Formats: sequence, structure tokens, C-alpha cells
Amino acid sequence: MTYSEAARTEIFRNLMAKKKRFIIPLSVFFLAFYFTLPILTSYSDVLNQPAFGSVTWAWVFAFAQFIMTWVLCYLYSRQSVKFDAMCNKLRAQATPEERGAGPS
Repeated sequence: MTYSEAARTEIFRNLMAKKKRFIIPLSVFFLAFYFTLPILTSYSDVLNQPAFGSVTWAWVFAFAQFIMTWVLCYLYSRQSVKFDAMCNKLRAQATPEERGAGPS
């Protein structure tokens, strides 16, 4: 099965649609969250206020970025299991000769 043939299958189109619905919103959220810190610290004093003790909100926000990255990685890892299952269905549609053949 060639890529063009695979791309025309319903499973492939469904896989790409699901990946886009998952990856695009998470990417937009990541970029917005990530760039909020430098923008706020450059153009406002909001994050310079103490959160607790001598720790400012800028430090809290910066630490939250680590947590956000780990959470997004965890969510993607869980979702990738479903994507892999869909890929396996697509692979199963190939003929046995095609599945056993390596790249030429």
C-alpha cells in the first residue's frame, strides 16, 4: 500500500483529524502559556508582586511552566496509545506481502 493509497482510507483521514483536534489546541495553549511569562515580565509589574514571602508571582509562574510541560507530555503519551491503535488498524489493511516487505 502506497502513502497515497493509505491517505485515501477512512482510517487515515480519521487518524489525522483526531490528531489535529488534539495537538493544535494543546500547542496553542502551550505557546500562549509559555510566552505569557516574558510578555508580562517585560510590559507589566503584575508578576513582581510577592506571592508568599519573598517569592514573586514570576517565580510561581515559571515553576508552573515545568508542571504544565509535564502534564502536556503525560496527556500526549496517553493519547498516543489511541493513535497507535489506529495506525495498527491501517497497517492491518495492507496485504501480507506489503507488511513483510521492507523499503526498496
